[in-house]
Amino acid sequence: MGRRRSRVVRTVLPGPLASRVADLGTGTAAEPDTALPVQARLLAVASALFAERGFAQTSVQDIVEHAGVTKGAMYHYYSSKDDLLQEIYTRLLVLQSERLAEIAARPLPAAERLRAAAADVVVTTLDHLDDAVVSMRSMHMLPEKRQATVRADRRRYHERFRALVEEGQRTGELRSDVSADLVVHQFFGGIHHLGTWYRPEGELRPEEIGATFADLLLRGLTDR
Repeated sequence: MGRRRSRVVRTVLPGPLASRVADLGTGTAAEPDTALPVQARLLAVASALFAERGFAQTSVQDIVEHAGVTKGAMYHYYSSKDDLLQEIYTRLLVLQSERLAEIAARPLPAAERLRAAAADVVVTTLDHLDDAVVSMRSMHMLPEKRQATVRADRRRYHERFRALVEEGQRTGELRSDVSADLVVHQFFGGIHHLGTWYRPEGELRPEEIGATFADLLLRGLTDR
């Protein structure tokens, strides 16, 4: 019987996973959450390990040991670390793309939908910070064909986000004297750095950070 094809697994542990898998660097990780299905457990542990140690420094053996499964169980779902890495990226992007589509379809002015979309992508990034950190730091380690797929997926998301900016510019809600492309690049540049400074134990909550990012974006597009 052939290996069952992997599908995007949406089960994500609450909060940054690295904080839930203790002392990964010393090999004294906490017991894995065996209540999770095996595939979801593999993804959760791989995301935590890749974020904490790095993709190249994490072996298949590390993953299966921390997940409490055999290599055979892992290979039933994933043929390699590359498969795990790509699915970690994909599940976050699928979530964010679905959220963006829902927000964009709301019967609200473009500026309000842009504000909601901006806040949402920040909150979902922080709620799944390990996945986001892994995606931003390690995607270049995928084979070129897989990298091309990842870039195309992310480009489609950015284009949908940019469409909200352009709609607001057409309706006169937002400044039309700035490049929508530049707006998108500047905004997502800030999101890409969230993992370098955000700490879940800090004073700022994801919703507060999301609202602030969205407010700064809209102020820049409405103040003259």
